Amino acid sequence: MNTQLCAVTPDSVERAAALLKRGEVVAIPTETAYGLAANALDDAAVAKIFAAKGRPQDNPLISHISSLDMLPLIARDVPDDALRLARAFWPGPLTMILPRGERVADSVCAGLDTAAVRMPSHPAARAVIEACGLPLAAPSANLSGSPSPTTATDVLADMDGRVPLILDGGACEVGVESTVVSLTGPVPVLLRPGRVTKEQLEETLGREVELSGAVVSRLKEGEVARSPGMKYKHYAPKAQVIIVRGAFEHYRDYVRAEAGEGDWCLCFDGEEAALAPVPCVAYGAADDDGSQAHALFSALRALDSHGAKRAFARCPHETGVALAVYNRLLRAAAFRVVDV
Repeated sequence: MNTQLCAVTPDSVERAAALLKRGEVVAIPTETAYGLAANALDDAAVAKIFAAKGRPQDNPLISHISSLDMLPLIARDVPDDALRLARAFWPGPLTMILPRGERVADSVCAGLDTAAVRMPSHPAARAVIEACGLPLAAPSANLSGSPSPTTATDVLADMDGRVPLILDGGACEVGVESTVVSLTGPVPVLLRPGRVTKEQLEETLGREVELSGAVVSRLKEGEVARSPGMKYKHYAPKAQVIIVRGAFEHYRDYVRAEAGEGDWCLCFDGEEAALAPVPCVAYGAADDDGSQAHALFSALRALDSHGAKRAFARCPHETGVALAVYNRLLRAAAFRVVDV
């Protein structure tokens, strides 16, 4: 298959829409990460997503809509809490888990009785959804388990020859995938942190939002993944990642004592000189959670481009947007954490 990389134009949007209506898969930009999109109502089309990514069938997908009129195609019995959150955060980087509707494809929901849905804010994603008139299942446009792509070049590196078209909408603004909150029980549950924080959800809903234990821990034996991003190892470069938690001076001393040939640091901006001679890739500023989220996946991919064998990652904070960064790093590191 020849893969075409095209700038987002009215013509390329129409071409993407035509492919999607024919049951094909197209890579599109969103504000969080690039997505691998297919008709969320068509099991045969969705199967092509799993094939292109090499994604396990028990890992549910998020459906993307461009208006609330599309919501009944994906979900039923929409609670008041969902409408409150939609008014506050849609279009934007928030996914809600709701009782599934009758028309959404079984494979999108991984056989569960729930469905995940969000309304992206990226103009290209919205334009494609509107042009094809379909809700689009769209996990991140990378090979399963590898760092999510935040540029079209990242997508091409993983998907060249696997999909017919990649729309280039520039670098993603947010850089980590959407927040996922389940609204299917008596208490809202945060399943995956993102740009929309637990604190923002609680302020909007006026009540507590429970934090799933799987945000910072492995899924329990036999526990079902009810959201993307809950698997044990995810977002991982080829290099072995080790999170080092502690003050910078302790991190520095640990790295200098442990690092050998082929080892790198995954640090914050401005720390590189103090870590010499160990080579570094920086992922945002220590005091700017948003910049860390924006840069994380590009930094993880950079480790592979440098041929890193092992990477000692500076541990972010564990609140606000930084909780999303910590969550992604934990899975990239397969939960290897050293306290110093």
